[in-house]
Amino acid sequence: MTSGRKKKRMSASIFTAIIALAWPTMLEQLMQTAVQYIDTAMVGSLGTDAIAAVGSTTTVNWLVLSTVSALAVGFLSVISRALGAGDEGFARRASAQSVFAVAVVGVLFTTVTLLLSPLVPVWMRVEESIRPLASRYFFILYASMLARVAITVFSMVLRSAGDSKSPMIVGVVVNVINVVLNFLLIYPTSEYTVLGKTFVVYGADWGVEGAALASSVAFFVGGVLISLRLWFHKKVSPRGMRILPDMEILLPTMKVALPNMLQRFATSFGYVVFASMINFVGPVATAAHTVANTVESAFYIPGYGMQAAAATLAGNAYGANDKKRLKKLAKMTVVIETALMVISGALLFIFAPYMVDLFIDDKAAADLAAVVLRMVALSEPFYGVSIVLEGMLQGMGKTTYPFEVNVTGMWGVRILGTAVCIFAFGMGLVAAWSCMIMHNLLLFGAFSVYWLVIMKKYSPKGYEKVEETG
Repeated sequence: MTSGRKKKRMSASIFTAIIALAWPTMLEQLMQTAVQYIDTAMVGSLGTDAIAAVGSTTTVNWLVLSTVSALAVGFLSVISRALGAGDEGFARRASAQSVFAVAVVGVLFTTVTLLLSPLVPVWMRVEESIRPLASRYFFILYASMLARVAITVFSMVLRSAGDSKSPMIVGVVVNVINVVLNFLLIYPTSEYTVLGKTFVVYGADWGVEGAALASSVAFFVGGVLISLRLWFHKKVSPRGMRILPDMEILLPTMKVALPNMLQRFATSFGYVVFASMINFVGPVATAAHTVANTVESAFYIPGYGMQAAAATLAGNAYGANDKKRLKKLAKMTVVIETALMVISGALLFIFAPYMVDLFIDDKAAADLAAVVLRMVALSEPFYGVSIVLEGMLQGMGKTTYPFEVNVTGMWGVRILGTAVCIFAFGMGLVAAWSCMIMHNLLLFGAFSVYWLVIMKKYSPKGYEKVEETG
């Protein structure tokens, strides 16, 4: 076979693999975002105080779940590299260790979050009148923390084995349950007329607490379903494997997970500080920030869907010592990602005002949210490139550099810049989001340069189960 034909076949193979892994993840995230939209719209109908109470705890939610996600990245890297090298036994042992990790981390995080629920609104500088409601929302939502840990970690284990459809299906079930229970628990019992027939629909009228309970129940069901799917999976089932601590698995997992965990904790804590500074500006800024974050999340779906695929495929190629495939994968994912994020950014810029109107009636907050969304839309393609390159580094087990760059950008650009703008110059949400955009551009430049450098230096050395990160 000629060299040209081989290159075409490799390109076709990589493209097919990327799409096969990415589309279920994108669809899953699309469903999650749709439910988030519905949640926000339902809670938003209760008033500005209700949406501010929910939004004030959102960044703490990111802080907790990002730490769990880092652990999941550790298992993805170890398992995808093992499968790339044909070491299925090691991959199954790693899957069994993920069960142990979920049990320990899930119980620990449940205890901590429930105990801290009265303090979270205080730390977030929420207005005193809203604090009791925000605290109750947070407590109910985190009662299902063990199930949420299982969903996050086990979904990543399945994706590392090339199965992104199972997490998607479980995600759809979770979201359907959430929407149905939202409708039944948030609103009071009401009469509805359809095609001339009137019927009564039961409603608990629990408002914000009802929204939290709906999510909590849905997560519990999802945790059970994803656990069963992993248990019966052909490639990475933990059945028959040692569940108790296995340091040959946990050490390489933590070498990847720990820098990523520190990165996610530091950046997510940065989100908490960022949001608390915005809360300091006032309820209108808080409501606008919450709605803008909700709307924006839909337009990052191509980025994070591609990131999951890139991480798995990069881990496979790295484990197989295939430098050519790794380089080809990087080029193709960046091209696809850039195209998707250009389209995504353009749609966000055009439809921002209309989408904001779906979630909030307050004109001042809606107008402000539309302005910051149009600003960030221009940086979408740059941020998308940094997302996929970071995903590839995670799959290869190289998480130290992403930690350094993300922490520097978050605290040195976004947080410091926002603090100066708000507290020194009395500026508001527009200035804060400008600092966020500068942070995103820094990530694009740093990851692009680093990837080019390591690809020049990288020389396959053979598969190793325990590997240094960098």
